[in-house]
Amino acid sequence: MDKPEEKVRCKWCNLKNEKYVTYHDEEWGKPNFEERYLLEMLILESFQAGLSWECVLNKREEFKKAFDNFDIDKINHYQDKKVRQLLENEKIIRNKLKINAAIHNSKIFKKIQIEYGSFYNYLKSFTKGNTFYEIGKTTSKLSDDISKDLQKRKMKFVGSTIIYSYLQAIGIIYSHDKECFLAKIDSL
Repeated sequence: MDKPEEKVRCKWCNLKNEKYVTYHDEEWGKPNFEERYLLEMLILESFQAGLSWECVLNKREEFKKAFDNFDIDKINHYQDKKVRQLLENEKIIRNKLKINAAIHNSKIFKKIQIEYGSFYNYLKSFTKGNTFYEIGKTTSKLSDDISKDLQKRKMKFVGSTIIYSYLQAIGIIYSHDKECFLAKIDSL
C-alpha cells in the first residue's frame, strides 16, 4: 500500500489511522450488497450515532467478535445474558440503548429479508438499482424515505443522517471528494 500522504483522499479520512485509510481506500463507497455486510454496516452505523465513524471503525473487529460475526440468526436469539455480556465488553461501545436496538433492528432486518427476498431487494425498491453520485450532503430524499420507512417498521437509530452514511458505506451513494484519488470526477 502506498504511504497515505502520497495520495489525496477525502478530507474526513484521518491519514494517521491505518484502519481508516484502508477503509477509505478499499471499502467505503464500493458496492457491497452481501446480506451479512448490509446488516453489519447497519448495526455499526447505528452505533455511530453521536460518535465519530472513526471511533466505531477502531472497534469494528471487536464488534464482529461480540456480535457473532453479524450472524443474523444468532443475533436474533440473543437473550438477557448476552446483552449483559455486551454491556460488560469494554472493547465495544457499551450503550444499552444501542445494543438493544442492534438486536431489535436485526429482527426487523430479517422480516424485511423475508418480505422482499433480501434486504438489498428492499433497498432497490427505493433506489431502482441506481448509484447516486453526490458530495457535501448528510441527508437526501433517498435517505429520508428509507429512514422514514425503517422507523415506520420500528427500527431504532435509523435517522436520515445515519441512513445516508449507511448508503455511502455500502456503495449506493458515491461521495468521494472531487480532489480524492477515488473520485469519479465526471459523475460529481
